[in-house]
Amino acid sequence: MKTFSIATLGCKTNQFESAAMEERLQGAGYSQVPFEAGADLVIVNTCTVTAATDAESRKLIRRARRLNASCRVVVTGCYAQIDPASLSAIPGVSLVIGNEEKRDLLVLLAEEGTRVSDIRLTEVAAVPSISVFTERSRAFVQIQNGCDAFCAYCIIPYARGRSRSVPTTEIVEQVRHLVEGGYPEIVLTGIHIGGYGSDLQPPQSLLSLLRQLEAQTDVKRLRLGSIEPTEISSELIEAVAFSEVICPHFHIPLQSGDDDILRAMNRTYTAGFFADLVHDIRWRLPDAAIGLDVIAGFPGETDAQFENTFRLIEALPVTHLHVFPFSRRPGTPAAQMSGQVPPEQIRRRASRLRALGEAKERAFAKGFIGQDVEVVVEGGRDAGERRGLTRNYLTIRFPDDGDPGRTSRVLIRKWTPKGLFGERL
Repeated sequence: MKTFSIATLGCKTNQFESAAMEERLQGAGYSQVPFEAGADLVIVNTCTVTAATDAESRKLIRRARRLNASCRVVVTGCYAQIDPASLSAIPGVSLVIGNEEKRDLLVLLAEEGTRVSDIRLTEVAAVPSISVFTERSRAFVQIQNGCDAFCAYCIIPYARGRSRSVPTTEIVEQVRHLVEGGYPEIVLTGIHIGGYGSDLQPPQSLLSLLRQLEAQTDVKRLRLGSIEPTEISSELIEAVAFSEVICPHFHIPLQSGDDDILRAMNRTYTAGFFADLVHDIRWRLPDAAIGLDVIAGFPGETDAQFENTFRLIEALPVTHLHVFPFSRRPGTPAAQMSGQVPPEQIRRRASRLRALGEAKERAFAKGFIGQDVEVVVEGGRDAGERRGLTRNYLTIRFPDDGDPGRTSRVLIRKWTPKGLFGERL
């Protein structure tokens, strides 16, 4: 039996697509092994958000060949979509396929060379259905692909194409199937999920999709992926506040807290608008998790502009940060902008933001000590302990010998530098 492994970089959409390729390969008779085992077939599902992720993809390709000099390396993902020629030139790479070609993987394995179509011409979201995920506790459902935003720092519209939505009936059926398979939590993913449905006929919306999933399936938990701030309406916040299914968890890209930098990024809101949005969410959902994406050291960012970002986040009732040091991505307007911030200064700013994020996360977690919460039990037992995830994105460790993929009540007892700990009720 031939063996395979998949190395995945980047977003949840890539993770979903890797899971789809895993299922298809297993159905074709391949046996999955860890990357370090040196498989016969290695698939590197790349990310190209930054130049650093491109470098990491190249490193994984070379490492696969060191682990097994006779392995076949197939490269796909966003880096493959943007620059297939560079990847094809790496010794040992036998096949490079684009994002749209992932669904034809089994057929294309008989070929050599490059198969990358112009994804900008793709108008339909063709998303595979998946029945099994490696992590038994949560399943991912891709509801949308592509992006029309063209932020100055981002290459993704070129790597993923225009925004296109999966028909609602297909999503409902996929969620039903996964719920029947025993998954207690479904995560809705995509590149730009806040714009879901605007391209469908008749037009739909993320809110209408959520309402149909609540009404037409028995899903216990729905968790939303990243949503642009301008697409979080009062109606959506209200729906989350009154729902027993939709998790009170918002992942919102801020990117900068300075209006001039936001304009340079081609972001379509102001710091004041963003602050009002976060306060509105917190007022309606006192226990909600609110995570932000923020970029440190965008071209032209002065010390004063960085301080505007830092002070805004410091004042907001957010719970955690995803900090991205700016990296020049060739092919984006930001890569050519004047005023590139020195790398050491970017690192210092990113370090300060991470420390702020850790303090926010710690304070939020400590506020739940003594509370009885429901968790979805996750895989990976450590010294007799399991991890559980709450509706509002808190991770709790607790003694447990049972299987993952079920819900449990846990009393949160304490916080340590390793996180929250509790006991099963």
